[in-house]
Amino acid sequence: MTGQVEFARMNGLGNKILVVDMRGRPDMVTPQAAIALNADPATQFDQIMAIHDPRADGTDAWIDILNCDGTKAQACGNGTRCVVQALAAETGRKTFTFQTVAGILNAQEHADGTISVDMGKPVFAWDRIPLAEEFFDTSRIELQIGPIDAPVLHSPSAMSMGNPHAIFWVDRDPMTFDLERFGPMLENHPMFPEKANITLAQVISDSALRTRTWERGAGLTLACGSAACAAGVSAARTGRTGRTVTIDVASAPTRQPLVIEWREDDHVVMTGPAEWEWSGKVDPVTGAFVRDEEPTARAN
Repeated sequence: MTGQVEFARMNGLGNKILVVDMRGRPDMVTPQAAIALNADPATQFDQIMAIHDPRADGTDAWIDILNCDGTKAQACGNGTRCVVQALAAETGRKTFTFQTVAGILNAQEHADGTISVDMGKPVFAWDRIPLAEEFFDTSRIELQIGPIDAPVLHSPSAMSMGNPHAIFWVDRDPMTFDLERFGPMLENHPMFPEKANITLAQVISDSALRTRTWERGAGLTLACGSAACAAGVSAARTGRTGRTVTIDVASAPTRQPLVIEWREDDHVVMTGPAEWEWSGKVDPVTGAFVRDEEPTARAN
């Protein structure tokens, strides 16, 4: 199938997102299209959120997620907020239910423009994260980078938010670490058979964290929503904070924090902003695109 579809360039706290409208089509955005779009500075992205017709009763859409290297992603919280904002602007609705390979996501746009996404329940079992070795307690696993007697990073908390995460606890600003050097090694470490998102997290108070993330399949990213959820849950799980925290994403260009609530029903709810930048049309097979000449401004 050929022909262009509508898409929008958006961001969630700087996490670069392309929202592609694939409704009414049976095909998918190809890995080749994703790679081509990422190669162009105008459309360089962290994730593509492709909106498809619903596959299950009671859902509004199936969301297919691609990383900038063309691989599939299971979850993207920042991207989901972008999808909500785009559909809310189109329909006037405020609540949505999406299906992804990671499960069902419920989301709501609030009066102040922020968007809450129920990211589901965290997974702690070593073989479901998954890890290559058995750990009874995955809140602290044996893994380190650097000299054995003075490691730079060590003993991360491991878990899944639909995708695997390792949270390394640091005692200074995460921006002071050479994550661009350590990120690829840790993402591809043999401990993570499906690779992993790598996050550095600094505890600011019993209700606040500061984070920076190397994202699986995307690299050094300005923000990662599922990593913020993993950091918030891991902080509460290890007794570093309470179950509701604000996340200052250190690398984000906007200083608006994410709010992560690990509810008593075990669901993790993330609340934060989304921003529409511009729109256009794209060929989902090749990645060839054209930008709208006079994009219409939308509320953040």
